[in-house]
Amino acid sequence: MATASSHIPPTYIEPTLVSIPAAWFLMGSASGQDCESPVHRVFIDAFLLASTQVTNAEYELFLNSTAADPPPFWHDENFNNPRQPVTGVSWFDADRYCAWLASQTTSPYRLPTEAEWERAARGDLEQNDFPGGNTPPQSLPDYATRWHTGPEPVALYAPNAFGLYNICDNVHEWCSDWYDPNYYATSPERNPRGPAHDSHPGSKLTQRKSSRGGSWRHHVKVSRCSARSSIPPDFHYADYGFRLACDPI
Repeated sequence: MATASSHIPPTYIEPTLVSIPAAWFLMGSASGQDCESPVHRVFIDAFLLASTQVTNAEYELFLNSTAADPPPFWHDENFNNPRQPVTGVSWFDADRYCAWLASQTTSPYRLPTEAEWERAARGDLEQNDFPGGNTPPQSLPDYATRWHTGPEPVALYAPNAFGLYNICDNVHEWCSDWYDPNYYATSPERNPRGPAHDSHPGSKLTQRKSSRGGSWRHHVKVSRCSARSSIPPDFHYADYGFRLACDPI
């Protein structure tokens, strides 16, 4: 017989985490945007990354627990399927979610760095354009019929070699780094974490937070592994979500 406690709804949902082994890899692209160069060798310590983007079902528990305001598209039928990634979250919202889940679980959840994200997206395919190689994204299964009015539910299609779903598509994913288009010229070899917020005082260079991955809103829906993007951290965009990282315990 089921006990009463078995019917108590969860107060949080921990993500399925994928172990990303420590390794050197070539970060950046010689043929992409100027901000993706120079290609440089980077060592990333082992870390954990969520297999999917944070979903509405997961984020709803955060809203219930904290009484935080829902994102602007929360009640829009194009964006509120429980299995869709949560969208319209600012960088500050994503950071607060990480801190909240860490407090509930004692696991050190956080946003990934740009370098960690690119290392994970590549899946050991050194300098390939996309998670599955160099095949153009338009050749992906059902590409022409996906993403018409919003992001799709997570994990509908095959993951990359590390087991990460939607790693270069669906929604842009916030990273922890402040953004500097020239950062690659001076970034450290080991575990780069982006520029200091005040590295360019008075400049707009570090008033934006970095993001990675493709977007359902773009003409080309799947990004290259090395493609960089950024917006101010307080913006709420319909194609911005996030994925959790975690340090090994």
